[in-house]
Amino acid sequence: MTTSLGELLLVASPQGLVQVFLPTSKGVPSSSDERHDPEAYCLPEARHQLHAFFHGTLTTFDLPLDERGSSFQLRVWAALREIPFGQTRSYGDIATRIGEDPRVASRAVGLANGSNPNAIVTPCHRVVGADGMLVGYAGGLHAKRWLLDHEAKLAGTVLF
Repeated sequence: MTTSLGELLLVASPQGLVQVFLPTSKGVPSSSDERHDPEAYCLPEARHQLHAFFHGTLTTFDLPLDERGSSFQLRVWAALREIPFGQTRSYGDIATRIGEDPRVASRAVGLANGSNPNAIVTPCHRVVGADGMLVGYAGGLHAKRWLLDHEAKLAGTVLF
């Protein structure tokens, strides 16, 4: 689907959304890899909700997700979805949220954040460094900045 950030590729299973590939994502499957009807499963609703997000009419996604990761990653990704629209949290904040010591788990949270398969829907872009600086994003820091600015504008908040 075409968005303000470029073309996104959505992948789904019968259980839900498996992956949202950003334009700069690594390992994007080619169209010849597609084995399912592109209108099957939750894809039409995922496209609808992402379209509404980019047009400023949706702040919370409500999609079935077929997440594939370790139990730690699943806990981190769930915590990411709890970050309110238009706000940010640090890696340490996420570690604390999932019951881990931020002095020990912040790096692991960063790795789980970086392996989030459902960019935008699971808002890993809302995680910033402890000093509030933009750090790492699979879509590139320009995309992270765009997403955060988009949300801040709509939420009436100032992030930077």
